[in-house]
Amino acid sequence: MDKRFPTPPQTEQSLTDLDLLLQRARVAARELALKTSEEKNRMLLEMATALEDACEEILAANKKDVAAAKGVVADAMIDRLLLNKERIFAMAKGIKEVALLPDPVGKILQENTLSSGLFMQKITVPLGVVAIIYESRPNVTSDAAALALKSGNACVLKGGKEAYASAMAIVSALRGALEKMGENPDYINMPKDASRQTATALMTASGRVDVLIPRGGAGLIRSCVQNATVPCIETGTGICHVYVDDEADIDLALSVIENAKTSRPSVCNAEEVLLVGEKIAPAILPRLQKRLTEDRTTQGKPPVRFLVHENAAAYLCGEPATEEDFHTEFLDYILAVKTVKSVNEAILHIAEHSTHHSDCIITTNPQTAEAFLNAVDSAAVYHNASTRFTDGGEFGKGCEIGISTQKLHARGPMGLEELVSYKYVVRGNGQIR
Repeated sequence: MDKRFPTPPQTEQSLTDLDLLLQRARVAARELALKTSEEKNRMLLEMATALEDACEEILAANKKDVAAAKGVVADAMIDRLLLNKERIFAMAKGIKEVALLPDPVGKILQENTLSSGLFMQKITVPLGVVAIIYESRPNVTSDAAALALKSGNACVLKGGKEAYASAMAIVSALRGALEKMGENPDYINMPKDASRQTATALMTASGRVDVLIPRGGAGLIRSCVQNATVPCIETGTGICHVYVDDEADIDLALSVIENAKTSRPSVCNAEEVLLVGEKIAPAILPRLQKRLTEDRTTQGKPPVRFLVHENAAAYLCGEPATEEDFHTEFLDYILAVKTVKSVNEAILHIAEHSTHHSDCIITTNPQTAEAFLNAVDSAAVYHNASTRFTDGGEFGKGCEIGISTQKLHARGPMGLEELVSYKYVVRGNGQIR
């Protein structure tokens, strides 16, 4: 165990505690599935208020997490962990926005009368018990809890050890709001420790966990996909590309690149790779160098470190890029840069290196844009806009429980509609087969 982030040890007793937690969550899920939209919305609004009221307690817990993380993780990763009053109130605002969204449960997707005379309806229903394993972003705690509750699912939140105190303080506030209303606090659950053994136990809790959603780095997601015996939705590491076509507007391109790379480099929708058309490279890359290094340093902002492919080295100063750099999610102020001969070469490069998250083309040519948007196989593809918009809140989902990079059941930012399944309700009057 890493002693820099102490957590309660995994013992036989804590495993028993986890079993009991999952049993309570199963009972709570059956209860929650029967709640009306109005009842769920009242709970959400009370949870949002409780989060605001507990601001000081949450900040005190977060201060402990941040102090333990300093010097251990990169500064860009500290930003993911850090909470302030504005971020906590933004989390509460996200919960309120979820309350305003349509209820995804009970929608009739299809109905018809069969030749047998049976009347059949296909109706959305909750998934049941949803486990979310995530790393160092405390806001995931409230986002996941709100989306799970509104969609009628009990949730089990397994936060990372770096954000353990923060996440537990948030869960305490949310559960307290439910108890205050006389509702079952077990709609929202968090194990008593943040160990890997607990994560493994959730991955293999067949029959007790209905769906597992990992949200974090490549290692966490790979571990869940490879080891889970419960259904797992693969969410994304983001090797996000921006391709600047030879017919791009250079000022627009510079603005989009800077936003995609530097607005919050530690998140999965941040740009990691820049592909530039050979013809436009001499005009744009020197300006990009100045904008992302000299100008940012003058403004007191972290400069971007460039990893430069040999074919771009004539126009951009930086360290030589390796092939591995184009397969890497840096989550930092680092950008791998390469020139390409055409949109087709850009598409091929992305196909070979993609994590199928978010990719962008910058061009004034609508035909070239359509070719890129149609050919690139990612959850979100953009024309002349930053990849940073791949986000549940930005997509009108209130908030998100993760960004799926797979193709089954859910793809892209996962909101309420991705947290339900469906069943067939069939009504008859004595038909037999």
